[in-house]
Amino acid sequence: MQTLTETIQLFGPLTLLAILAGTFLGIILGALPGLSAAMAVALLLPLTYGLDTIAGIGMLLGAFCGAIAGGSVPAILLNMPGTPGSIATTFDAAPMAANGRAGKALGLSVAASFLGGTISALILMLVSPLIASIALQFGAAEYFSLSILGLMIIVSISGGSLIKGLIVGLIGMLMSTVGADQVTGAMRLTFGQMSLLTGISLLAVIVGIFAVSQLLLDMEKMHEKRPSMKVENALEGAFPRMREVLRNWKLLLMSSLIGTGVGAVPGAGGSIASIMAYDQAKRFSKNSKEFGKGAPEGVIASESSNNAMVGGALIPMLTLGIPGEGATAVLIGGLMIQGIQPGPMLFDTQATLIYGIFVAFLLANIMMLFVQWWGIRLFVRILRVPQHYLLPLIFIFCAIGVFSINSDYFDVYLMMALGVLGFFLARFGFGVAPAVIGLILGGVAETNLRRGLQTFDGSWEPFFTRPISVTFLVLALVFVAFSLRATWRDKKANAVSN
Repeated sequence: MQTLTETIQLFGPLTLLAILAGTFLGIILGALPGLSAAMAVALLLPLTYGLDTIAGIGMLLGAFCGAIAGGSVPAILLNMPGTPGSIATTFDAAPMAANGRAGKALGLSVAASFLGGTISALILMLVSPLIASIALQFGAAEYFSLSILGLMIIVSISGGSLIKGLIVGLIGMLMSTVGADQVTGAMRLTFGQMSLLTGISLLAVIVGIFAVSQLLLDMEKMHEKRPSMKVENALEGAFPRMREVLRNWKLLLMSSLIGTGVGAVPGAGGSIASIMAYDQAKRFSKNSKEFGKGAPEGVIASESSNNAMVGGALIPMLTLGIPGEGATAVLIGGLMIQGIQPGPMLFDTQATLIYGIFVAFLLANIMMLFVQWWGIRLFVRILRVPQHYLLPLIFIFCAIGVFSINSDYFDVYLMMALGVLGFFLARFGFGVAPAVIGLILGGVAETNLRRGLQTFDGSWEPFFTRPISVTFLVLALVFVAFSLRATWRDKKANAVSN
């Protein structure tokens, strides 16, 4: 009871305003096709510097929830998913819009997003403390094996190529070795640069490799025409269809559970969650023939599952310190910038903070409902802002944010260099998220490996004989095996089609 009281006291006007601002900006960024949830969180990361922990993390959670929900706006009106999680939304929402029911599709999307996110928030509150209590028993061997399992997420988000994913992941791991050695204090790979003595700026890496690289990709496409729309027609009847969604409560619950479950699997992501939920909704629907032609059930399944994915992705992030996908990798960066290391110890030493994060996530979902409802006219009009105005403003915002943390121009130069690197990686089919995961988990793996070897007098045997440690290593091998199998199947299917 005392912890709950302390948690409530944390939510003053500034914290509530930070969550509201994060949600508002997240919806705007999610509504712009091509700007992912990870980029939305990365862009707001500099603003959290100087805020207290709950306010800062609340802003980032608001951006995460808002971006996922905002991705439905272009999916419905332009048949262009704003975020990968909105791909399945286009299957039925775009036909509804084409048939003059865009307002209804927007209303269903708002209601389903809110209810799916709320269900996942409740599951997060119930499940996370149980997992954390088990994880408190971990030693250096378990943390090393867990880091290896986390690094194998790279396999799942490598964009279809295991080799390309591992190359980018190794770049991130190499960056994690820069600066003072965490065990001996020796300087590594600093090349006499004072700005590198404490390591590579995590914020510069995140903003550069996610945001700046995406801006460069968008600049390439500025000459392409976007589909046009009539704002007045799009907004007719655009209010949350809460009753209609609740009438389909079985579909809502099934889709939310699928989204939460898929989100909790590292590397899965919102696109897989929404497509799986859509498939199951179609399979069990009495009106399966209407799917793909404007079925409201398709919109409910997709939007409730991709927003429920957010709560699921927070489970491994908070309890084990493993980023489930790109946006949670950035969220871990946000916690680390605040001086907090995610993992089971948080539940033991900073229970008030954990409950604060839970409440902030729940509030972000509530604010998302009202912000989308009241601000839908603005978000629709933002889709019509010319990119040659928008992209420079976003770049200036990135540069100012990165510079403001350490007041060091080197961080800005590093951000731009990594942005160019990320651009070329994406241009040639390399995903950029593995670099951030490698940077975050590479240091954890190295430190715990060396501490474990010191503890076990140089013996490797405990890493492979302690039950929890060996379980994580086996799961890591399973990840690799499934990825290789999927790659082999894709190559076989392509060979047959050709």
